This record gives sequence, structure tokens and C-alpha cells, in this order.
Amino acid sequence: MSGLILNILVIGDVGNVFKTISKYVKKSKIHIINFPKDGAGVYTYDENYELFENYKVRDQVEKINEIKNNFDLAVVMGTGERIAYLSDLNYISYYVGRDIDAPRFVKNSKEPWYKEPLHKLNFFERKFYREAFDFAIAHIAPTWVFEHLKKFQGNNIKMDLKPVDTTLFNDDFSPLERKKEKFTFFCPQRIGIPKGTDILWKALEFCKSDFEILQVDWRDTGSEEENRTSLELIENLPSHVKLIPMIKRKEIPSFYNWCDAVIGNLKIGSFEYVELEAVLCKKPTISFTDKKIKIFYDEKKIESPFIPENNDPKNVAKIIDEFVLSSQFRESIFEKELNFVQKISDPKKAGEWWDCFFEEYVKKYPSINRKTPKIKLKIRIVSFLIANRLYFSKIKRFVNTDKR
Repeated sequence: MSGLILNILVIGDVGNVFKTISKYVKKSKIHIINFPKDGAGVYTYDENYELFENYKVRDQVEKINEIKNNFDLAVVMGTGERIAYLSDLNYISYYVGRDIDAPRFVKNSKEPWYKEPLHKLNFFERKFYREAFDFAIAHIAPTWVFEHLKKFQGNNIKMDLKPVDTTLFNDDFSPLERKKEKFTFFCPQRIGIPKGTDILWKALEFCKSDFEILQVDWRDTGSEEENRTSLELIENLPSHVKLIPMIKRKEIPSFYNWCDAVIGNLKIGSFEYVELEAVLCKKPTISFTDKKIKIFYDEKKIESPFIPENNDPKNVAKIIDEFVLSSQFRESIFEKELNFVQKISDPKKAGEWWDCFFEEYVKKYPSINRKTPKIKLKIRIVSFLIANRLYFSKIKRFVNTDKR
């Protein structure tokens, strides 16, 4: 296999993870097909994606069946898992959050910070999604996400490298042409409990320094509870916070380079892409670190330098005030953050890891096609349709359509 370029199909690219990886692999060629842009997707997606024409599962499966023989292996994220399962692919599932901390195959699954279930699926739906999970030839998750993945049996792999596109996120971009009247934090993440917005709002009540936070006007949506709590957070906007419109991904570096510091996730206990991007744009960043979450680089445990290590609102307020009032404090924290981020977000090293991983799994699974007997595949499709309460006429029409 040495010298061959492997063709990898990615279905669903949450957070542009594989868009970044595609720029740095050398032994693989990654083609991404994403779900249609709507709402925030218009701003958060990279602009150069192939998109499914619509959200109809049947049409998505037909599309994958039309192109799958051009590829050696598949990687899926989010609901891409069910499309790959229905298309009978050899696929790896990569998780970034709620697809595994509140999986669809668990009855009334909910995230730890909510009281109400995120998913209320019937037995047949849960059974289908468990089969799709089990069908994956490997499951990969980084940092805090792996803490949830490891609860379920399977070929589970922890990979903490979170590559950042350094051609986009660096300090070479011109700062935003905007007047700054006081120390300003930039907060580009969504407004919602999973991001720790509730903690930030409470912390601001205890802050004594003078500053402003530019918060992107983008809130969590999903369950009734999620909608309700995120709306309440917007309705109770602190005086420190100024909402700004959504920003396209390619424009975010200008905001990073303009602000004085960045506020990241204060809830999950681990860094996300906001923190990594901000530090590479040379901005000190506040983000809650739970030391119980283990992080590995080159198979060795390393410590995250992000602070605070205690996300009690009063403690968060203390850190915010120190950031505002002490340049020496900011600089000392930033030096540690930069050293860490340059390792954990190294896109070239991540590209090498994925090249080796793809090569290993293509050797194990020489074809992207699982070649499940047609009768079993049709049963799988029918079970999905029944689980989703579709009418018999639709089931019959789908079964009689064989694109294989």
C-alpha cells in the first residue's frame, strides 16, 4: 500500500474538523459531504463543501450509494453515522459532543447539565441507533468527549490532537476596524448552559473591574429546556455584555486579533476550538479546566494550562478581574497556553496521525463496502423506516429502490 493515496469519504463535518485535516494529510485525500446549510451553518461551515441536496434520509443514502465506490474508507460525524449504516459502509465514527454524551440509543438520554431528556425515542429508534453505533469499525473521541465514549463497549480510541488551520488562525490577519473604549473580551461561542454562559453571567455580578464582552448573538437550540434556558440568558443580558451579529468563519481571526482576551467554555472542563484558535491568534484565554480529564500528547499525559480550575462564579470573577487589571498575569498565563496549544493543535502532527490511521484501517478493511446480504440490508432499511413511523407505502417504495 506504500505510495498509494487513500480516498477517504467524510459524511458530516461538525466544527470543520476534517476540513482542517484534509489540508495536512499527505497520504490521503479527503472528500467531505456535509448536510445542507441552515441557520448558524451559513456562518460556521467552511465555504468549500459538497452538500447533500436536502435533509431526506432516503436521498442522502442514494447519494452515498452513487459515490461510495470511489472511496476506500468512510469517517462519519453526527447523523452521518446513520447514513453510513444504511449505505452499508465500513466507517469510523468521530464524536465531538452530544452524539455520545447523550446518545440516541440510550432511553431518555440527557446531558449532565439539563434535567429534561434531549432525546425521547421509542424502542425501535433506540435499537436502530445502537446498531448504527455498533456497526462502526472504530470510535474516536478527544478530551472530555472520550469520558462519555468509554462508557460504551467498542473499539474506542482516544485521540486528543485537535488540529487548527494555522493558515487561517494566526496573528497575521489585520485586526478589526472597530473602536475599543475599554478592555474587551471576545466570546464567539454559543449562548447556552453547555458553554457555561450561566456561570459567566453569574460571575459578572462579582466582577469589580471595568471591561466589555463582545458576545456573538448565537444561542443553543434543541430541546424545550435548551431553548428556554438560552432565551432566558439572552433576556437577562448583563450590562458588561454587548451582542454582535453572527460572524463568518473566515472573518473570526480579525476579531481575535482585535480583542484583548477571549472567554471560552466554562462548563465542560476542557478546551474547545475557540480556545485553541484564540491562543494561536496570540490572545490569552479564560476556560475552565477539570484536572480529572486526562489529556495525552505523544502517548504522554500533559496538563492543560487553561484557568480557572474551579468554575465557581466568584472564582471565575476573580480570574476575569486579574486578566483585566494585570498585563503581567495575562502574559504569564498566555505563555503556558501557547506552549500547550502549539502541541495539542499541531495540524501537521494530526495529519500524520490520520494518515497512519487510515492506512492501518484500509489494510484491515480493504473495501468501503461491507457487502451485507441484500435481504439483511433491506431489513435494516425497513427497521429504520418503521422506527420513524413512516407509512407502508413509503417503506415499500424505498425497499423496491435498489441502487446497489
